[in-house]
Amino acid sequence: MDNEISRLTEAINKFTEERDWDQFHNPKDLALALSIEASELNELFLWKQPEDADVDKVREELADVINYALLLASKYDFDVYKIVMDKLEMNARKYPVEKSKGTAKKYNEL
Repeated sequence: MDNEISRLTEAINKFTEERDWDQFHNPKDLALALSIEASELNELFLWKQPEDADVDKVREELADVINYALLLASKYDFDVYKIVMDKLEMNARKYPVEKSKGTAKKYNEL
């Protein structure tokens, strides 16, 4: 999986380099673009039942979100696999199975 993430990141970076777009991809603008794309993803579900969202458009917007997330991680030279696994470990401590299973309560309410 880590190798697939690396290959995706390389492909995205190559795409942007070929177009000389890296000049626009500072961390702030990448974070803003990520947020905007996430909002476009949210919009597909607005005022609808989840099953009524256009799956093809969800796929496209989700790809945009992932693209910007990987570009931002690349900008900071983050190991995506490691930062996600570290966050899962942190969340496992905050949300132990015996306290959090089946509930949507926040960790400080468990």
